[in-house]
Amino acid sequence: MNRRIAVTGMAGISPIGNDWPSVRARLESYRNAVIKMPDWAGYDGLNTQLGAPAADFTLSERYSNKATRSMGRIALMATRASELALTDAGLLDDPLLKSGKLGIAYGSSAGTPKAICDFGKMIDEKSTKGINATTYIKMMGHTAAVNLGVFLGITGRIMTTSSACTSGSQGIGYAFEAIRGGYQRAMIAGGAEELCVTEAAVFDTLFATSVRNDAAETTPRPFDVERDGLVLGEGAGALILEEWDHARARGAKIYAEVVGFGTNSDGCHVTHPNPETMQIAMELALADADLSSAAVGYVNAHGTGTQHGDAAESQATWNIFGPDTPVSSLKSYMGHTLGACGALEAWMSIEMMRAGWFAPTINLSAVDPECAELDYIIGSGREFECEYVMSNNFAFGGINTSLIFRRCA
Repeated sequence: MNRRIAVTGMAGISPIGNDWPSVRARLESYRNAVIKMPDWAGYDGLNTQLGAPAADFTLSERYSNKATRSMGRIALMATRASELALTDAGLLDDPLLKSGKLGIAYGSSAGTPKAICDFGKMIDEKSTKGINATTYIKMMGHTAAVNLGVFLGITGRIMTTSSACTSGSQGIGYAFEAIRGGYQRAMIAGGAEELCVTEAAVFDTLFATSVRNDAAETTPRPFDVERDGLVLGEGAGALILEEWDHARARGAKIYAEVVGFGTNSDGCHVTHPNPETMQIAMELALADADLSSAAVGYVNAHGTGTQHGDAAESQATWNIFGPDTPVSSLKSYMGHTLGACGALEAWMSIEMMRAGWFAPTINLSAVDPECAELDYIIGSGREFECEYVMSNNFAFGGINTSLIFRRCA
């Protein structure tokens, strides 16, 4: 049986807003959400002081102390975004949630860093002071998926996608495959990440962070000749995927159809991107969707603003699409939200496709000659209609993902 998969709910917590009208307004302002982090200057040896915190978000009355005691910020944002997505889909408190027919595919790069540090402190001080029954639950790599599953009473399968920058996109892809394969009727899919100086230090040691500390509004600069690295952000994104006929039968609003997913690994280096396998991931998604590259009207690039990453990705993209398919990177607005980026960028790409308006890569003034000659959307947004969009993400470990969505009326 060839099952079709609908997107029936979407929500996010991001540095540029927590609902589509707010996000679009920020995109149309052509201003990023990057700030100089006030506390980061105190860390000896840390070069970057830039980050993009999530916009303030509110919680429902469900979030009692008992319900949230095992949640760090990652899990809290993931759960709230998923609750909002379920509300958007008309499924919050629906019997489907506890039927075993709805599951979760959700991830983050790691658990809450503060909880990880608590265990590190234990080793250094040889004392369990500060460790309690929930410290590990906040720390564990699958904290987001498990906490939102318990909070919402989900009894279906849980797939945890802790794969750094592809956590969110793998969550969507594996949810898509679970429904298409008949294993679940619906899935909560996505990813989350919280902003922490420890994660900034990871990229700082690789000389991959932007150090425009006194010019936060000018960075990151994906694909630009003057780019100097990425800026970390935070947030959470959730999509509700649902078997098409089930969604139609209950009269659900359908935002888009997931039609293709490709994922693979470089198999050669943990941190150095490989354009050949990036290209193959996109080709896998096109083959999965049974589409030619000409059918895709827009490519949402991973576009982090790093030297090697942008060059490799642009070359892989050009090898498939050539110079005529519009491309832009939303990380120029909200930084690199790591485990959340795949879900947030999928959500925003779908909304841009529905609106017929696509945001540019801001701070892109002059394309680096080392980057391929793509049709970069530069300066201001571009209005056009298309039936399919592709959203790509590439992660540490050489993990590559590509998703394709079809516009629905």
